[in-house]
Amino acid sequence: MTTEQSLPTSDLPADAMPHAASADHRARNRLVIGLLLVSTFVVILNETIMGVALPHLMTDLGISASAAQWLTTAFMLTMAVVIPVTGYLLQRLNTRPVFILAMSLFCAGTLLSSLAPGFAVLVVGRIVQASGTAIMIPLLMTTVMNLVPPETRGKTMGNISIVISVAPAIGPTLSGFILSMLDWRWLFIAVLPIAVAALALGAAKIENVTEPTKAPIDVLSVILSAIGFGGFVYGLSGLGEMALHPPQVSPWIPLCIGMAVVAVFVLRQLQLQKQERALLDLRTLATGTFTIATVLMSILMLAMFGTFILLPIYMQNVLGLSTLQTGLLLLPGGLIMGLCAPSVGGLYDRFGPRPLVIPGALLFAVVMWMLTLLLQTDTPVWLLLAAHILFSIALALMFTPLFTVSLGSLPPNLYSHGSAMVGTTQQVAGAAGTALFVAIMTMQAGATAGDGAAALTAGIRAAFFCGALISIAGVIAALFVRRSASEGAPHAGAH
Repeated sequence: MTTEQSLPTSDLPADAMPHAASADHRARNRLVIGLLLVSTFVVILNETIMGVALPHLMTDLGISASAAQWLTTAFMLTMAVVIPVTGYLLQRLNTRPVFILAMSLFCAGTLLSSLAPGFAVLVVGRIVQASGTAIMIPLLMTTVMNLVPPETRGKTMGNISIVISVAPAIGPTLSGFILSMLDWRWLFIAVLPIAVAALALGAAKIENVTEPTKAPIDVLSVILSAIGFGGFVYGLSGLGEMALHPPQVSPWIPLCIGMAVVAVFVLRQLQLQKQERALLDLRTLATGTFTIATVLMSILMLAMFGTFILLPIYMQNVLGLSTLQTGLLLLPGGLIMGLCAPSVGGLYDRFGPRPLVIPGALLFAVVMWMLTLLLQTDTPVWLLLAAHILFSIALALMFTPLFTVSLGSLPPNLYSHGSAMVGTTQQVAGAAGTALFVAIMTMQAGATAGDGAAALTAGIRAAFFCGALISIAGVIAALFVRRSASEGAPHAGAH
């Protein structure tokens, strides 16, 4: 690899190379980022595609609800275990081999899942899928931070937020559509050709755009990371399941063990980062802007995953809508989020984060309180549609600026670790949101007198009330989000 190829374009002044070479670099960068965006969209789509399919799988495979939930839990658990390691991988390996590794794992997992003769093999397929997914997200964000200059990052990060927020949103819709006509295996069969095509095209076209550094991996950190983050997410998932049925092992045990091991992992990283050997460099958290933005993104992910779990339950079990009707009702919000994201990115480049994040946080809080106060056993469908669209707009206003300002506040040598930190906290927050909302819903429904629909509605409203309280913390955090000095002032003339 030549020196010119390895340096990010943003580090090369315009007058330091011929115009043709600059155009070649821009074209290469657009191709690399475009391929990574498409590939990441495909892999993230699978994180939420199984939720609607669980009743079908329970019937076809003869498994219980608690066993079926492992198809989602195992995916999130693997993501939480693998993502912390990606900061190390992205610093030590080139772009192209990391991409090939991630997409090969995803394709292998998708193929295995589509051919699975039973439940155990299907879970293994989901774990292999998640391993590839966990690598793709930090790879995409780190590559963008290296290739795109600060004054135009907002627009590109808008495209990333489409991938990271819209793909999970439309997963249930796609799943409902496929399952209304075809067998559950088509959830994987339909994705496989697209994933293989992305792998083949990326292997042929993606160039190495970063310069790897050499350092030995700390095996103890890998073990601590897997036990700590894995135990923490497993415990959170178990809390949600405990509300539905008594577990064999109390989820508080893996949760407490996970928290204790994470604490040891943190101490280990603080030692290793002095020697530039940390698996996950925690100096990212010393940057106030990064920490505040990451906390706010975690609040959003917690509420988003909790809402994505509860709304389909409410629509199907209270209002009596079909799987396909539920998916179609949630589709406009996902599409609007995707349509808003590039425009929000452009506005970020011009005006900075505050004019977007603060109104977004306020709208987010309003919607959560709406869901708390307005849900009844006979709530009109149009009201749910309106609430979900407003919820999606609020997320669109916040995700792009927060992704951009968090990583943009870090020095380039910490981009990969910052991406891994954001990914890890999002997975933990998603698991926490699912566990918290389901647990509150189930406990309140069990304590409420009345028929099944009325009790379930009371439980769902109680869960959204908890989300509404959390949204207040989101509004407070939004007031402290600022563009970092390293990104410079907003560019009023940027397009």
